[in-house]
Amino acid sequence: MYAEIPARTEAAARVAVDGAFQVHKTLGPGLLESAYEHCLAYEIARRGLSVQRQVALPIVYEGEKLDAGYRLDLVIDGAVVIEIKSIDALAPIHDAQVLTYLKLSGLRIGLLMNFNVALLKQGLKRFVV
Repeated sequence: MYAEIPARTEAAARVAVDGAFQVHKTLGPGLLESAYEHCLAYEIARRGLSVQRQVALPIVYEGEKLDAGYRLDLVIDGAVVIEIKSIDALAPIHDAQVLTYLKLSGLRIGLLMNFNVALLKQGLKRFVV
């Protein structure tokens, strides 16, 4: 059975989602992922949480940490992984990507955000492990 998610982590996830809605409302769809990443990081930091961008995520293989090129788009408050997309449609491989990031990082909440949609709620997915 999974342990309960700490209230602070849940709150960080809510702030991130609220920030994403603000960014999408302001910018709309059609920009590059990097633009949304930069603006979302700014919006979340403005709301008082710590934000790390492009966090290297090594793979531990036979006791060695190997840099395999994985990068987390955003890590919020050291607890929530955000993967940002700006694509026509999310696919199962994007879900697998977030779940892999959660497994490798040991974090519990992941948010997949596709900003290239008319309504952001159509592009949001939340994962809990």
